[in-house]
Amino acid sequence: MGTMAAQKPLELILARNLLTSISTPAFLVDQDAALVFYNEAAGALLGRSFEDVGRMSPEEWTSRYGPFDSNGQPLELDELPTTRAVRDGRPAHAVFTIRSATGSKREIESSAFPIVASEEGSSGAMIFFWPQDGDEAEDA
Repeated sequence: MGTMAAQKPLELILARNLLTSISTPAFLVDQDAALVFYNEAAGALLGRSFEDVGRMSPEEWTSRYGPFDSNGQPLELDELPTTRAVRDGRPAHAVFTIRSATGSKREIESSAFPIVASEEGSSGAMIFFWPQDGDEAEDA
């Protein structure tokens, strides 16, 4: 086991294991909202596997994948369900547009759930998302 794994809070390791085993697109962020993992279903929707991309800061993943509002403008980090779940320790939900690695845009619903390790607050969040059109494999 490498030093990176040893430094991760146990709850993030357990959350990653959970996300690996589900078919709903999902990703995992740490307490700083940095992307630390996304599952195979999310990789299919985003057009690249997590192994190809790796850990990204909030600024990196939002500039690469979005989200964007209905006018195509990037959403502020503070407005994202991810940020609200990590910061406030409460679930959050939104509908917005993301961009895949190939440049295709997709409207999705997203729900973020904080991972609370103690009374001190959130140590990260799990974010589940799905296409609004119900078609996960290709554009109609």
